[in-house]
Amino acid sequence: MHGLSITVTGHEQKAAWRDKILPPVEQIREDVWSIPVPFPNHPLRYTLSYLLIGRDEAVLVDPGWASDEGWRHLAAGLRRGNLGFTDLTGVVVTHQHADHLGLAARVREASRAWVALGEHETLHLPAVGDVAAWIAADRVRLALWGVPEERLDEITLGERWLSTQKALAAPDLRLAGGSLVPAGGLGLRVVATPGHTPGHVCLVDEAHGLIFSGDHVLPRISPNISLQIPGPANPLADYYQSLDLIGFDDEMEVCPAHEYRFSGMRRRVEALLEGNRARSAEVLRVLAGGAARSVWDIARSLSWSRGWDSLQGPPLRLALAETASHLVYLESQGLNVHIPVRDPLPAVAP
Repeated sequence: MHGLSITVTGHEQKAAWRDKILPPVEQIREDVWSIPVPFPNHPLRYTLSYLLIGRDEAVLVDPGWASDEGWRHLAAGLRRGNLGFTDLTGVVVTHQHADHLGLAARVREASRAWVALGEHETLHLPAVGDVAAWIAADRVRLALWGVPEERLDEITLGERWLSTQKALAAPDLRLAGGSLVPAGGLGLRVVATPGHTPGHVCLVDEAHGLIFSGDHVLPRISPNISLQIPGPANPLADYYQSLDLIGFDDEMEVCPAHEYRFSGMRRRVEALLEGNRARSAEVLRVLAGGAARSVWDIARSLSWSRGWDSLQGPPLRLALAETASHLVYLESQGLNVHIPVRDPLPAVAP
């Protein structure tokens, strides 16, 4: 985008990404290790977990998707740092998605370490006893967005998704923006970066010159910014503000949760801002055509990396929710988009 580019620092990771294989465990600083954990049956393929060793304490960032294979990879990575699970004192998870939080419960059980999430992160579980009503309400919202009747079963959140959510670890600690992770000798500063999720956090390690960016800033992919109902009123506006907070340094090395390490955070932030603004402009062009009557109509008229017809199941749902987030943002900028986005029914509490 107009010449803005990052500088790749994780060369082995990028080679592995190109070759579609798992990258190696890497020692990236004296007491910092990068540990890839498989994310099966997904285009991202793996989550990059990070082991940070402090003064008599050790913290794991984003332990990854819950599977026996992932557990073995995580254990092997800890051994490279001469540690086992019982040596861990804390687990910091940048956000609640299962490819980040999934193994946290098992790690906690094996280590007695605390698990921490951002202070505003939600786990998206419906209230006890309201599962059927919650699923029904989700179906109503998707119909409001114009999803054809024959596609509703495909993308409505159902029992399988709920069972995955129920297995996720509830946090022992909540981390506020501007606070330090409570682990001696680490000096990890928390930056609240809502957008991708309501309570996403990044971690800044000034001493080592590292930024652990979770999914907030990735080297190649633009993270999905979805409208969640119930959820934040304007997630794209939140994301823009969060990018301003984290885009302060081009020299520090960025340690993302996927793909590969890089430097040039400020440059990457500018590219992400430009990309999202271009998407909003594309939405406006579709609206100007006058034919769109729903979120579905707009989404199917937008450009998608693999084409609209390739989107099925969860990716299709994410595409619709991303489109809805742009509509909400544009409306917040004073534009009357004339597209129903908000559920007219009372929200079912998460």
